[in-house]
Amino acid sequence: MDLTRQAILIRGRRRVGKSRLVEQFISSAGVPYIFFAADGHSMQADLRRFADEVAASNLPNAEAIAGAAPSNWRAALQALNVALPDDGTCIVAIDEMPNLIAHASGFEGALQNIFDRQLSRKRLLLIGIGSDLAMMEQINSYNRPFYQRATEMVVPAMSPLEVAEMLGLPPHDAFDAYLVSGGLPLILSEWPRGATVWTYLKKALKNPTSALLVSAERSMAAEFPRDVQAREVLTAIGGRGERTFTAIGQSCGITAAAVSRAREILSTKRLVVAQRPLSTTSSKETRYTVADPYLRFWLTFIAPNMQRIERGSVEPVLANIKKSWDSWRGRAIEPVIHESLARMELTYGGEDIPGVVGGFWTRTNSTEVDIVVANRAPVADAIYAVGSIKWREGGPFDEADLAQLIAQRPRVPGACADTPLVIVSRNGSTATMSPGSRVVGPEELLNAWR
Repeated sequence: MDLTRQAILIRGRRRVGKSRLVEQFISSAGVPYIFFAADGHSMQADLRRFADEVAASNLPNAEAIAGAAPSNWRAALQALNVALPDDGTCIVAIDEMPNLIAHASGFEGALQNIFDRQLSRKRLLLIGIGSDLAMMEQINSYNRPFYQRATEMVVPAMSPLEVAEMLGLPPHDAFDAYLVSGGLPLILSEWPRGATVWTYLKKALKNPTSALLVSAERSMAAEFPRDVQAREVLTAIGGRGERTFTAIGQSCGITAAAVSRAREILSTKRLVVAQRPLSTTSSKETRYTVADPYLRFWLTFIAPNMQRIERGSVEPVLANIKKSWDSWRGRAIEPVIHESLARMELTYGGEDIPGVVGGFWTRTNSTEVDIVVANRAPVADAIYAVGSIKWREGGPFDEADLAQLIAQRPRVPGACADTPLVIVSRNGSTATMSPGSRVVGPEELLNAWR
């Protein structure tokens, strides 16, 4: 496949390995290149560094622009075009492209103009890289200058299955490792093969430069260089477990308007997910959760104890994690299980198509059902199944758990006494299940990611 005369836009979470992937590709390609990383401090500083790095690169005509001082991005990209070969293949990679767009209003228009008139006529592969997921999607969207000029590529975090294969862990331990690491390669690369969560944490907490300790802080410093309130709201949701709008505002001690603004920032950056109860009636009982399980773990256990960790007082921190582990994991695993069930594409009650997966709760939490499968969300026409998640360390899903679920089933609008049950249990089930119901364990959930 000839990748020249093309543009690729690569997006993914911070520290997921996008830049490293591109660097390895460039190294294997063995062609002249320029890899520029924008810091976004100021447009003039980025322009200066861009011109200097192009002039110092191994592009065939780089010396022709030595000393260039472009005053805008149109001039800078024209200088880049001069440095490119007329007939040879080359690669131009621009990392953290959203930083350029945020600080230079004319960058997208200049890129489109120079790409159409000059760059696309050369044997050039242009790669744009960014961690701001929403902005990277917008670059190639309708009514934006670069619309339909680039192929989009997403670099995801490693899945639970990939974590299991990389670390050689059984399914239940692999999910634990996924919740702590978030599937980030930097964390997993320092995780000893075959090690449990506790073996890894004991080692990582003693290393002040471990990826477990520093990745989240560096990511948040980049996401919120000046927005203190957005970071505080993120901490309330991920670190203190506040899930409702009112509770978040009370925890942070800020106004409703400030919470709304911070929530919008966090949602746009895909750091926080808003969820509503899934049933056949509409509901405004929105809950907010942190999308990345690693960030959720870090905000809960690492950030509040960073001073202790830096002093080398690791054992009390580890003891605190162990004390709260079951309850924290029980909440953190829910969205992962929902995604796994959706991937399994199970059918329920004679329905031919798999349903969407969510949960149901009321304002007072008097009714809280872990799993609801319906034909669509957030307001369904039909409920296919309801269920329970029991991801505890010891003991299977038992008759008492089943009785509780059966009692709550008719409280879900759209469900009835005949609605099938789906049980997700870390340690199997001893309960007597009715026909049409099913029990799903860690191995089946893990295989859903194949």
